[in-house]
Amino acid sequence: MLTALARTATRRPLTVMLLWGLFLLLGFGLGTGVFARLSDNVPEVPGTESESAARYLDELDPAGSSITGVVAGTPVADAGLRAEVERAVADVRKVAGVAAVPDPYATPGMIAEDGRALIVPVTLEGGLDDDAEERTLDAAAERIREIDAPDVHVSGGPLLGLQMGERAAQDVKNAELISLPVVLALLLVVFGGLRSALLPLVVAVSGIAGAFLALFLFSEVTDISVYAIQVTTMLGLGLAVDYALLMLVRFREERRTTEDVVEAVHRTVAAAGRTVLFSGLTVAVSLTGLLVFPSVFLRSMGLAVAAVVVIDMLAALTLLPALLARFGGRIPPAKSPGNGEEEGRFFARVARFAARRKVAVLAVVVPVLLVLALPVAGMSIVVGDARQLPADSEARQLQDTVAAHFPPGTGVSPVVVVAKPGTDTATADRIRALAQGATTRELPGGGAVIEIRPPGEADGAEATALVERVREMRGDAPVEVTGTAARLVDFRQMLAERAPWSALTVLAGIVLLLFAFTGSVLLPLRTVVTTLLSLAAALGVVVWVFQDGHLAGLLGTEGLGALSITAPPLIVAIAFGLAMDYELFILARMREARLRSGDDREAVVTGLSRSGRVVTCAALLLAVVFAAFMTGGFSPILQIGLGLTLAVLIDATVVRMLLVPATMALLGRHAWWAPAPLRRVHDRFGLREEQTELPREKVPSGV
Repeated sequence: MLTALARTATRRPLTVMLLWGLFLLLGFGLGTGVFARLSDNVPEVPGTESESAARYLDELDPAGSSITGVVAGTPVADAGLRAEVERAVADVRKVAGVAAVPDPYATPGMIAEDGRALIVPVTLEGGLDDDAEERTLDAAAERIREIDAPDVHVSGGPLLGLQMGERAAQDVKNAELISLPVVLALLLVVFGGLRSALLPLVVAVSGIAGAFLALFLFSEVTDISVYAIQVTTMLGLGLAVDYALLMLVRFREERRTTEDVVEAVHRTVAAAGRTVLFSGLTVAVSLTGLLVFPSVFLRSMGLAVAAVVVIDMLAALTLLPALLARFGGRIPPAKSPGNGEEEGRFFARVARFAARRKVAVLAVVVPVLLVLALPVAGMSIVVGDARQLPADSEARQLQDTVAAHFPPGTGVSPVVVVAKPGTDTATADRIRALAQGATTRELPGGGAVIEIRPPGEADGAEATALVERVREMRGDAPVEVTGTAARLVDFRQMLAERAPWSALTVLAGIVLLLFAFTGSVLLPLRTVVTTLLSLAAALGVVVWVFQDGHLAGLLGTEGLGALSITAPPLIVAIAFGLAMDYELFILARMREARLRSGDDREAVVTGLSRSGRVVTCAALLLAVVFAAFMTGGFSPILQIGLGLTLAVLIDATVVRMLLVPATMALLGRHAWWAPAPLRRVHDRFGLREEQTELPREKVPSGV
C-alpha cells in the first residue's frame, strides 16, 4: 500500500498537489462554518437520570432559553437611568421570539442591596429553531447593551455558547499567528534551508484545514464542543509537523546514497512511511478509548481528533512525497556519517550512561515522576462557568459584576427536582426543606418541579451533595434530579464506570499494534508503563497549577478548585497517543540497528543516537504549538495546553532518553522476546519497516 501511494504521488505530483489544494479551499471555506455551530453542552450524557428528567420537562413544560443582562457602576435609582432601562425592557419585549422580560424595578431580587446594579433576565420562547433563536439573541442583547451606564454586559444561556465560540475562533487565529512563525524559525534551524523548512508547514496547514472540515462534517450529525476547535487544531498542526519532520530527515538520509530524487522518495515512504502509518494508527487507537463513553462530547471529540490524525497521516504519505518529487532535488542531503557523528554523539552518550547506570536512573527518575503525579490523587472536576473565560470577556465581566453586587448564589443554576405524578406529599415536603427559598411549580398531568438553589456554585460541592441527598431520600418515589449539578454527578459516575473499559480498549489496541510493529510481547508492556508514568506526572502538575492555584497567575488565570470537566479525559487520551508517537520513532531506529548488527545493547544506543535529534526537535515543535494555544486565556484550553506540553516534553526527554535505555538494558535480549506461537504469527502477519540500502552508520565510540 505504501509503495503504491509513493509511486502515485511521484508519478503525478501536480495532480496530488491540486487535489490537496482543493481540500485546503474546502477546509478553510466550508469547514470554518463550524465556528457558528459550537456547543457548550459538555456534561450531557444520554441515558442518565439528569438527561431523562430534562427530556421529561421539555415534553411537558417546554421553556425557551434565557439570557441575562446586568447594568452596574452607577446608582440604578437615578430617574434618567430608570427611564432608559424601562424603555429597553419594553423594546426587548417586542422582539420576535422573546417570551418574557420582568421589570427589574418591580421584581424582588433584581436590584442589588447597594443600589448600584440591576439584573435584566430575558426568557425566549420555546421551540425556536437555531436561526430564529440567534436572531432573537442578537436583537435582545444589542438593545440591552444600548443602555447608557458604565457597565452593561449580556451573556448566559445560548449566548454564552456563542461568546465561547467567538473566543475559540479568535484564540485559534492568534495561536496560529504565534506558532507558525516560531515553528518556521525552528525548522530553519533544524534543516538550515527555507525550502526544507516550508514543506512541514504546508503539511501542517493541510492538517488545520482537515481539522475544520472534519469538525464541520461531524457537526451535521452531533454537537461539537467549543473546546473542539482548539484541541483539534493544535493537535492537527503539531502532528503534521512531526510526521513531515520524520519524513524529511529520512529523505535527506536517502539522498546521501542516491541522486535519483524519485527513488529517494520511494525509499523514504517504504521506511519512515511505515513509522508514520503506525504512529497515526496508534494515536487514533488511543483516542478510540473516548468512544467507550456514552457522552456525546467525548465521543465527538474522539472521532474528530482521530479524523484529524488520519488526515495528517495521509498528507505526510501523499502530499509530502508529491512535494518532494517536485522540489526535493533542491533539498541538500544529510551529512555523511563521518562528518555528522557529532549530531548523534550527545544522544549516544546519554543512552550509554542510562544503560550502564540503569538501576540508579530508575531509582531517581521513577520517584521524581511519582512525586509530580501525587496531586492527581486529589483531582476534582467541575462543569465550569464564565470564570473559565479571561477577565476581558463579556461573560466573565457579567459574572464578576453579579458576584460583586449580589448575594452568593444569585444567578446560579438551581438543582431541579422533577416530582412525577404519584410522588407523595411527605417526600416533596422533605425535598423542599433541604434549602431555604425552594420554589415549586405544577406540571401538566399532576407532577411538579421543585427548584432548589445551592448555597455555592452551580457545580460546587454543596450543589452535588444536594443532588446526592435528594436521590438518597426519595426512596421509591418517582422523583428525578436534573440541572448542572446533577449532570456533573452523572458525568462523574459515567467516567468512573466506563474508564476501566476505555483503558482496556486502548491498552489492548496499543499492545496489538506495538506487537505487530516489534514482534515483542515485553516491549509493549514496558512502553505502556513508562508512558503512564510521564502522563501521570504531567496531569499532576496541571492539578497543582489550575486546581490548587500554584503559579496560575503566570498563565493569566487563577486556581478554580477543580479542573474543567473536559481537561482530564482529553489530556490522557491525546498525550497517551503522542507518547506512542515518539516511542515508535525510537523503536523503528532501534529495530533497524538490531537487524543489522544483532547486538541488543548497541541497537539501543544506535537507535537513540539516530532518532534522538528527530524526537527532540519534534517534541520541541509540538510543545511550541501547544504553548501557543495557552495564550488565549480560556482556562480549559490552558489546562489541556499545559498538560499536553508537559506530557510531550517529559516523555521526549526524561522517559525516552533515560527510562527507555535504562529499561531496555535491564531487559536485555528479553526485550524483543515473544512466545514461539506469537513469534510465528508475527513472522507471517507482522508489519515492519522495509529495509533500504543505507550505509552502516557508525555510532560515535568512546563516549
